[in-house]
This record gives sequence, structure tokens and C-alpha cells, in this order.
Amino acid sequence: MAALVARIDAATPPERDRAVDALRGCAIAGVVLGHWLVTALVSSDGALHGASPLQHTPWLAPISWIFQTLAVFFFVGGHVAVKSYASARGRGTSYRQWLAARLARLFKPVIALLCTWTLIAGALLATGTTLGTVHTLTKLAVSPLWFLLVFAALTALTPLVSRMNALVPLAAVTVVDVSRFALDGPSGLGWINVIAGWLVPYCLGAAWARGQLAGRSRWALLIGSVLATAVLLIWGGYPVSMVGVPGAAVSNLNPPTLAAVAFGLAQCALALLLAEPLRRAMRRPAAWAAMALVNLSAMTVFLWHQTAMMAITTAGLLTSAALPGLHTPPDSPAWAVARLVWLPLFAAALVVCWAAVHPFEKTKRRENPTRRPMPLLPSPSPTLAQPAAALSPTTQ
Repeated sequence: MAALVARIDAATPPERDRAVDALRGCAIAGVVLGHWLVTALVSSDGALHGASPLQHTPWLAPISWIFQTLAVFFFVGGHVAVKSYASARGRGTSYRQWLAARLARLFKPVIALLCTWTLIAGALLATGTTLGTVHTLTKLAVSPLWFLLVFAALTALTPLVSRMNALVPLAAVTVVDVSRFALDGPSGLGWINVIAGWLVPYCLGAAWARGQLAGRSRWALLIGSVLATAVLLIWGGYPVSMVGVPGAAVSNLNPPTLAAVAFGLAQCALALLLAEPLRRAMRRPAAWAAMALVNLSAMTVFLWHQTAMMAITTAGLLTSAALPGLHTPPDSPAWAVARLVWLPLFAAALVVCWAAVHPFEKTKRRENPTRRPMPLLPSPSPTLAQPAAALSPTTQ
């Protein structure tokens, strides 16, 4: 382990911004923990049904402010994509080649997920599992795919985004919400915000890549977006929860609202302010090695974390009684406390999923021909040597 840590640190180019990887890793961790804390599978009438503790204990809604970190992921994505595209153009790579490579890395892991769940759904139906249970499980398993579709669309827009001001999509989100909520316009207009809403942090990340967010502007962005979020929640009538609550009339996330976008801007501003402390923290070889490995598995973790949670939940059904925090209705603070006990088992199941599918999801990366790669270990094992290639400055 010490040798692995040392080689990951040595293989990292000095010019690589480790804070970017740290922010991406924190965003992934926030999404995973958030889903595990607010997603419940309740056993009733011989079937599993989805539920959320936010339905019964709305005072827990501020927890979503901590774990709803999708804006940070899009923010980092815009920053990385703009730099990657500029680097590709400098090497003479065409837009089509660059986009094809980015999308291949994005969607290749999806194949393993869809094939696995096709087999699981078929096996469940063949063994007499109710259609409602199969629908609940498969819907939860493939729910992360919406994010990939949106991220792919924004990636395709990178050449345009590299010159776009974040105020443009922010204005579009504002117009859509005013039309929906103040002028009683059609609710279908909200789906414009699926692209426009996440384009705001993506454009902000592009501005960061251009060096336009420095000094006091970060504090101004943080204070302004926090005040805007507070005004929208207190006087604008937007839900307090930053994630969807089953049965609620309005969701801040599906589709994104102006409140969710303002909250996301506050998260991006905080990420900018934390960038330098994170750079210092990532200079420690052990901390950086852990973060680098998390980033190498980011897609696997994101796609399979719900499957890991469901594996533990369904395995628990083999017991004779409903287990607190796992199968019981999430209608009390006791459920939330009990759910915390299950998180280590969810994480262990996720590690098993990672071990099973990660070798099939790895994408072969093109090495920089002018640079001599440094293997992490004196071993020909492709699994252990993969991080060396992934730490190329052209793949951040």
C-alpha cells in the first residue's frame, strides 16, 4: 500500500490541479450518501415500494443542502471539459474526435449496468417476483442515467460554453420559472431547465477555466447566491428540500428550479473558496492517492451505488422480520438513526459491485507520445497500472 501511494503521487504531473479531483470526489460522495439517506424501500403487501423520509419528517429537508452536490459535479465538469477541448485543439484533434472520446468514456460503463439489470429483472420475473417490485427496483437502478444524458448534452455544447456567460442560461431559468409559477404557464416549460439549469454551473466552471473567477468575485458570488436562495425559499414559495419529495406539488430537482440553481451557485462559490485548502490537503501522498482512486472509479460508484443499496435491502428480506432503517416505513427520526447503521454495509456492497464490474468498464486511454508513462507498481497487472495512464494531464 505504501508503494502504491508513493507511485500514484510520483505519477501525477506537477501541473495537475488536484483540487479539481478533490471537488469531483466530494461531489460523488455527496450524491451517493444523499441517495442512501433519503431513499427507502418499504416492504408491504408482498412487494417493495419506494419511499422517502422527507415525506414524513420535513424538518430533515436541510440535510439535502449538504448532500445534493450535483451542481459541483457540473461545475467541475465544465472546468475540465473546456480545458480538455482546448488541449485537444492544440494537438490538432477535431471536435468530432474529441467528443467521441469523451462520450465513449461516459457511456461505456452504462452497458454493464443495463446488461446486468436486464438479467436481474428477467430472473426476478421468472421466479415469481411481483411486477411492482421489479418496476421499483429497475427504476431505481437506472435512475442515475438521466444525469449522464444531461452531462453528454452539455459536453457536446462545450465549444459554445467556452465562450458563454453563465448569466445567459440563468436568465432562461428565470424566464421559465416566472412563466410557470407567476404567469400560470404550462408546466411542461420546466423541462427547459433540465438543460438550462445545469448549464449554469457548467458555464461557471468554464469561466473558472478561463481564469475569470478570482479574488473578491468568489465571495460576491457566495453572498449573492445565498441571499437569492434564502429569498426564493422564504418568500418565493419554493420547497425547502433540494431533492425531490414524493407527493410534493413542486420539486426543486425534477426539473431544476431557480431556487435549485441559486443554491447550486452558492455551492460552486464555496467550492472555489475551498479550492486552495484542498490543494494543500492533496499534497499529502496518502490523501491524494485515495482521491485519485475514487476519481478513477467515479462512474462505477455513481452508476452502481443504488444497486448496492438494493442488494443489502433485498438480502435483508430473507429474515423473518422487517429490519428497522431498511424495510420499515421512514416515518420517524428513529428510521434515520437506524439507516446510519446500514451505511457501512451499503459501502461494502458497493465495493463488491466495483470489484465485479470495474475491470469491464475501464476505457483504454491514449498515452501522450511525448511523455514516458510511469507505472504505479513494478507489475504488469493492467488493473494496478491503470491509474498511471489516468493521471495524464490530457484526461483530467
